[in-house]
Amino acid sequence: ALYNWYAAETGKLCPDGWHVPTDLEWKQLEMYLGMSQSDADNTGFRGTGEGGKLKEAGTAHWDDPNEEATNENSFTAIPGGFRKETGSFNRNVYLGVWWSATESILTNYANVRVMVCNCSKFTRLTNKENQYGSSVRCVKDQ
Repeated sequence: ALYNWYAAETGKLCPDGWHVPTDLEWKQLEMYLGMSQSDADNTGFRGTGEGGKLKEAGTAHWDDPNEEATNENSFTAIPGGFRKETGSFNRNVYLGVWWSATESILTNYANVRVMVCNCSKFTRLTNKENQYGSSVRCVKDQ
């Protein structure tokens, strides 16, 4: 399912004991996978293949080429594309977009992570429009 950020940040999408990860928690995952702190703090395409470690291998869901997808951490990221505020769906086999629970410093925007079929790097965007529909991944509370 794709959710707008207003639904993602309510705290009601994840089951009890789970939550939508913050931007910091996404960075912690990226660094666990091998990304440097300086890369994790940047925006855009960054790292050296950490996104590929999370993407489902093969082309059952991802468009070809599914660059360096190994799913070595059993995250099994599959693409969902995104939904514009107009209701149109875009790039559903080309990319996956996951919300963070962190709102951007820009009004009506939030932070997201993006993985694309033709790149194994992780993309961090801090300007995803809140009304767009994107995927959500839940993280277990500590």
